[in-house]
Amino acid sequence: MKNKVKLIFGFVLMLLAALPSVVGGQEADSSDHDHRLSEMLGGSRPVVAPGYFLFPIAPGQPGFLAGSMGELRPNHFHGGLDIKTGGGVNQPVYAAADGYVSRLKQSSFGYGNVLYITHSNGLTTVYGHLNEFKGAFAAELLRRQYEKQSYELEAFFEKDRYPVKRGELVALSGNTGGSAGPHLHWEVRDAQDRQYNPLQWGGFPEIQDHVAPTLQAFALEPLAIESRVKRVFAKALFAPKVQPGPGVTTTWADTISAFGPVGLLVQGFDRFDNAWNRNGIQRVTMTVNGKPFYQHAIDAVPFPTGTRQVANFVDFLYQQTQGRTLQKLWVDEGNDLQMYATGPTKGRLTVEAGKIYNVDVTLADSYNNQTALHLVLRGEQPAYFRTGPAGARKPALRYEVVRNLLKAVATENAADSVPANLMLLRGSRRLEVRPSYTQNGENVYLYDLRAGLPDSVRFGSITKKFDRQVLIPVGKEFSYATNHLNLVFGPETLFDNLYLNTAFKPEPTGSGFWTVGSPLQPLYHAATLTLKPATPPADPARTAIYSATLAGGKAYVGGKWDENGQITAVIKQFASYRILTDVKAPEGSFAGRAGGQLQFRVGDDMSGLASYRLLIGGQFRLLRFEHKKALLFTVAGDTLGPKLRGPAELRLTDQAGNERVIPLSL
Repeated sequence: MKNKVKLIFGFVLMLLAALPSVVGGQEADSSDHDHRLSEMLGGSRPVVAPGYFLFPIAPGQPGFLAGSMGELRPNHFHGGLDIKTGGGVNQPVYAAADGYVSRLKQSSFGYGNVLYITHSNGLTTVYGHLNEFKGAFAAELLRRQYEKQSYELEAFFEKDRYPVKRGELVALSGNTGGSAGPHLHWEVRDAQDRQYNPLQWGGFPEIQDHVAPTLQAFALEPLAIESRVKRVFAKALFAPKVQPGPGVTTTWADTISAFGPVGLLVQGFDRFDNAWNRNGIQRVTMTVNGKPFYQHAIDAVPFPTGTRQVANFVDFLYQQTQGRTLQKLWVDEGNDLQMYATGPTKGRLTVEAGKIYNVDVTLADSYNNQTALHLVLRGEQPAYFRTGPAGARKPALRYEVVRNLLKAVATENAADSVPANLMLLRGSRRLEVRPSYTQNGENVYLYDLRAGLPDSVRFGSITKKFDRQVLIPVGKEFSYATNHLNLVFGPETLFDNLYLNTAFKPEPTGSGFWTVGSPLQPLYHAATLTLKPATPPADPARTAIYSATLAGGKAYVGGKWDENGQITAVIKQFASYRILTDVKAPEGSFAGRAGGQLQFRVGDDMSGLASYRLLIGGQFRLLRFEHKKALLFTVAGDTLGPKLRGPAELRLTDQAGNERVIPLSL
């Protein structure tokens, strides 16, 4: 038995010894730190003189922001400023500087109606969620829409075809696309589509900010198998009993014991003057024992891929399960953002036994209002300890995967005086794992999964199947197949190593319910999923992959069928999936006239609306779609389409190809 154990698990100690040791040099060299602050983008930042950009809404008058640059949204960094428009639409939008209109786009999703103006310094300002464009370029866009017979259109223009002057009216504000309320989304980008914080070049007199950030909580997390926080392997959250006010320094009174590589996390928000909405914290700096150790400044984010790094910038799992958004103050695996100034440890602090670490954290906004946090760590060598009996609890076993580690927790029998070992099983082979510590009658066991995945985990008479089937390595192309599915990962699909779990539950229809990974595990870039139903669908043209819940919820994903009766689609998140057939055409009805324009209510209960066409006397008439309101309507000022009278028909097609034709008499 010992020889068999050595064959499968014998290299555990060798592997652990080969893992990266604590990176030397706890603090970044001061000169290197200063250099990285000015060169965080891997190249020089654009230099913009204060006052170069005009505030695009009501310039010269007090203004307010609903969102700041770098705010942490559920699936992206907010890429600019959200400027309030008094709760309404059609506020004049002005060009921020001399330049030319280089791009226009109209869509029911994302930025909605969006305008791009390129300036002589190479930067481009972006104006999103607009209601209407103003200028000769608006007529050009309308002409192209009629050429392609589509409202959803993107147009690019050569330099100087449509020049604009600083302060020139270019649009009216709106609430289009994915906007949750009327406002102007305003960005500054460079030629590589990096989104810059417009406030970093001196701010704007219209936006006043004398309010420092507010600290809500901080946390400390062990980052290696030997790491401990407060003697255990678990994240520790520290929240003041009374939340400190903006700018108030928080000094944590108790010294915190720790050991090994650990990472600090913070939670907080910022506000502008006379505004109650919570905005993001623009810059966080950390020193250790008075020396620079870490800094990030959310002044530039690559678009669109870099913005998805928000799922790695924060503790995504904790956010989804505990409701707190904790920002990591270290550069985690798979994080390729260039917003950091760190030493060789990349913000990971290695705590040595017997040493004291004074940690100071500063939260700052774009106007350099600051709030401080001070805490003290004491290095304490890990050792087995036992606290609290199990009492009358029955023996139990649970486990989780934390980074590359299996953390198993077992409740022991109260009569046992010596803690039992955990047994990892793979086929006929066994590996015993000793407890790292026993707390309140629960033994905690740690095992590095890179040494091999077990089939099951046993504690006493309790055996649990290990539900992760395979290690998907980060940074590599990798394919994993079962009898029911196939997954293909690209080199940039994952942030870190993935321990994948999949499951399949057949359905009487011949389809099934596929569980692919966990939605608590974010993806950086897309993966390719192939599902293999036992019975090919009778109508593959109308049959697709849907993300699904056990309660019956569903969302269209799509997919393409092959000659083997398998369907393949690109997925951007882990979820559960079903194969469903959509045979019902979209619904639509005439909703009347508003301001002389036609309105139609539309909807589709499965795959969703894919296209829409209004023909009046056989001629195409442009329609605008607002998905938030499930509303189609004709566009005011349309001089190219037919008059809104006479016989007509509205054609609606869903993503499964079902079409409904609604006859009209206007």
